[in-house]
Amino acid sequence: MALEQEGEVRLYGKTLSGRELRRRVGRLGQAFGVESFVFDDGPACGVRALRVRAGGGLAFEVLADRGMDLGAVEYLGVPLAWLSPNGVVGPQHYEPEGEGWLRSFGGGLLVTCGLQNVGEPSEKDGEELGLHGRISNIPASNVSHEAVWDEDGCVLEVRGKVRESRVFGADLVLHRTISVRVGEARIRIEDTITNEGFDPQPLMLLYHVNLGWPLLDESARLTGPGRPGEPPEPRDEEARTGLEAWDRFDGPTPGFRERVFHHRPISDDAGWAEARLENPGLGLAFSVRFRPDELPEMVQWTMTGEGTYTVGLEPATCRVGGRAAEEAAGRVIQLSPGESCRFRLETEVSEVPGSGA
Repeated sequence: MALEQEGEVRLYGKTLSGRELRRRVGRLGQAFGVESFVFDDGPACGVRALRVRAGGGLAFEVLADRGMDLGAVEYLGVPLAWLSPNGVVGPQHYEPEGEGWLRSFGGGLLVTCGLQNVGEPSEKDGEELGLHGRISNIPASNVSHEAVWDEDGCVLEVRGKVRESRVFGADLVLHRTISVRVGEARIRIEDTITNEGFDPQPLMLLYHVNLGWPLLDESARLTGPGRPGEPPEPRDEEARTGLEAWDRFDGPTPGFRERVFHHRPISDDAGWAEARLENPGLGLAFSVRFRPDELPEMVQWTMTGEGTYTVGLEPATCRVGGRAAEEAAGRVIQLSPGESCRFRLETEVSEVPGSGA
């Protein structure tokens, strides 16, 4: 694209064309960009990752060796995601049996769950399917990134391909594109999952978005994605005990047991649903948007214990009962050979009236 056709970016109180911005910096990385790096210590040693700085205050990590998931994220220096005590864990440490997934669950802004199981450990045709599946513990290939200028400004894009396969079994390929427009605080994720094998395969997918302190505290309130005033469905008796306060949160509570709620997403006129965690005391809100025609379920995971202080907003194709239970309930996609499914997810940070960050 010719320089005169480039749009403008809004950064640090100024609106500049690409040419005008280049006059002010030695390279664009001074203002925004994507840089690759490798962790070099502890269980994270060797994990490939990318750091994305969108300009205007949003920065986040893409974990290429963790299924192209999103790690730590900040807005104007404020951390938004909950990070687990495990930290970033290399895929070579993955324990697939039972609930071994919890030993490599690092938290972060997004952990992808699936593609052959979501939720409780299950079994199918003699194969053990561990908690939340394998995809987040598989390294991506064909990882790339670029800055794309268009008439509206500049978009940073990160792409990768993650293959979940085995001999005599499924061959599912996830193509992921993560994009953010420079100067904005909105992350867009577009996934295409293709059955590259020769037999029909079940497909289960859940986007485990993990928010934490200081965005999550006693002053935070959750709205959506269902009808206003409509409570979600509690998963079990423990969740039922907290149903009246599903949208509010206590401080870190000793002995707290997780509460899981199932929401009934409602689309707007453009086909999108939104769940929003707002914290007036911090002056920030965080929204998760998705399309119920692609992701008909949304799971809320409230876990306000000590150290494990987080709320998960989780758009999904199914619930979290595990393969056998979800198949029995008719909530598992059957993907024919050569067939693809597309899924879209957006997250956005916005400022709200309050004390400010």
